[in-house]
Amino acid sequence: MKSALSVWWNEAIVGTLRLDEHGDTTFVYAPDWLADENQPALSRSLPKQAESFDRRRTRPFFAGLLPEEAQRDAVARALGISKGNDFAFLQALGGDVAGALTLWPEGETPPAYDGAVAREPLGDNALITMLDALPTRPFLAGDEGLRLSLAGAQSKIPVVLVDGAVALPAPGQPTTHILKPPMTRFPATTANEAFAMRLASAIGLSVAGVEARSVKDRPFLLVERYDREIDTAGVARRLHQEDFCQALGIPPELKYAAEGGPTFKVGFQLLREAASRPALEVLKLLDAAIFNLIVGNADAHGKNYSLLYGPDGTVLAPLYDLMCTIAYPEVSQKLAMKIAGLATIEDLKTPPWTQFAADTGLGGAFVRRRVGELADAVRREAPQVASAFDVNFNSQLGQYRDIVLDRAKSVADSIRTES
Repeated sequence: MKSALSVWWNEAIVGTLRLDEHGDTTFVYAPDWLADENQPALSRSLPKQAESFDRRRTRPFFAGLLPEEAQRDAVARALGISKGNDFAFLQALGGDVAGALTLWPEGETPPAYDGAVAREPLGDNALITMLDALPTRPFLAGDEGLRLSLAGAQSKIPVVLVDGAVALPAPGQPTTHILKPPMTRFPATTANEAFAMRLASAIGLSVAGVEARSVKDRPFLLVERYDREIDTAGVARRLHQEDFCQALGIPPELKYAAEGGPTFKVGFQLLREAASRPALEVLKLLDAAIFNLIVGNADAHGKNYSLLYGPDGTVLAPLYDLMCTIAYPEVSQKLAMKIAGLATIEDLKTPPWTQFAADTGLGGAFVRRRVGELADAVRREAPQVASAFDVNFNSQLGQYRDIVLDRAKSVADSIRTES
């Protein structure tokens, strides 16, 4: 195993991630990157400095690029590496990660991609073979020429589209979409997530584009990557991003607020400090918090909110991983990030809006008004969003639509109870 990885930001080296003789990772910025005042820091938790960062400072950002939980365990088994060895994971998977970065052994140059070369689209049989392989070999780890990684515990793989069809990326090619098979433990998760994402978009929230597809009756979700920019020639370029845990220097295994992860109060403060237009981005996070409560998504933790560093400055990234988790009794209903005093997604006996307004730094009347507006919008749009799905998915959406409509009424009632 190599002992150093060069961290590339598109075509330039940001710095070096090194494994020392004790098995600890350190990161140091490249002198040329430091000398250029126009080049940004890799992360808010890793400000530009000449001195190297030790493992404690380095790990939250770089471990935050990697799969978690069962996905991490499966990759470790497939590659024959220790599941606790972040460096080995990055060496094996770091060719295409979240944001603008790629990681390559020191001394190697990333494969050039000019947009002219791409793999052939996967036919139906090849696509099904890939779907079958992902549970035991996430990201097709070990396949020659593929070094792909995404954070999270859910099965997924970054892909590209060729004439609208799913394909695996060529060496050096930025992926543009994320393919997510359904979760095996819970029914109809593809329909559930697609519905929640489209509903959020329908009521005006900024959301990653999503499409529910199927191949020979096998459903899967296709999500557009918001950290990619497509130029006029159709060539993708990576944009940088980091989730709230990375920005705050919190390891991914502590992503839940109850375990030391970001709270909403901390998240709102982060946006006020980091965003190019803080007032606008704070309102977007407020809408996201309210929407997740309305649709019954208890699992919106600190790695489900991100900062996107794009052409419009630093913004709250479009929402992703939205789902009606309350539909699954086996899933904890404990809120990943509490809204004021609410302990669970179902607990609206004590309306939280006055306290939540204090946490957000916004006026109580404004927050209550916004809750009402979003609840009304969900009740208006949910039936149309559900009915617009393909017939293969439409039959699965009735229960989610009904749950969301009932919750929208309950949330709307909570405003009247509090006021």
